[in-house]
Amino acid sequence: MRLLIVDDHPIVITGCRAIFSSRDDVESFAVPDGESGVAAYFERDADIAMIDINLPDISGFEVMRRVLSRAPEARLIAFSMNADPSIAARAIELGARAYLTKSDPPERFLEAVQALMDGETYLTPTMARDVAFLDARGSGALSERERAILTGLRAGKGLAEIASEIGISYKTVATNCATLKTKLGARTTQDLVRLAVETQRP
Repeated sequence: MRLLIVDDHPIVITGCRAIFSSRDDVESFAVPDGESGVAAYFERDADIAMIDINLPDISGFEVMRRVLSRAPEARLIAFSMNADPSIAARAIELGARAYLTKSDPPERFLEAVQALMDGETYLTPTMARDVAFLDARGSGALSERERAILTGLRAGKGLAEIASEIGISYKTVATNCATLKTKLGARTTQDLVRLAVETQRP
């Protein structure tokens, strides 16, 4: 079984490959960005792909879209530093068959790959529960103000305009954006805008 890992952090790649080195039936290989991930999936005939949500070029969501547009049966695992169930739900909506966080224990990664090899889907029990109750709770771990800021970013508005519309200071919006970057795993404000657009439900 050929496992593709799409992530730009060498330590993450090393850790993932170490996890799967215990299985003789898994051959893992890795690429550092989304464009390479799409190409490698098809060029190396990957059986399963683990795709980081936040990549330096295109997002993991876009990687999944491109792969699934050509291979609807593709077995994809989305993974991220973010445990917000709204992000997991979005990944599943887009066609991922599993969602993991980088803080999940190694056995979860082994379980997820085995589940996909068996034709099943996989969420950890905690994430499955949180996703199931997502609608009742609103929008996962994001506050109402953070959701309003994301809505403004989706619409292409600047921080000053968002601050004026919400009725808070520019500094407060900037502080909330810094918090959102941490929650969503975004490196820059541009990354945050991209994720705001790509996590919007259709």
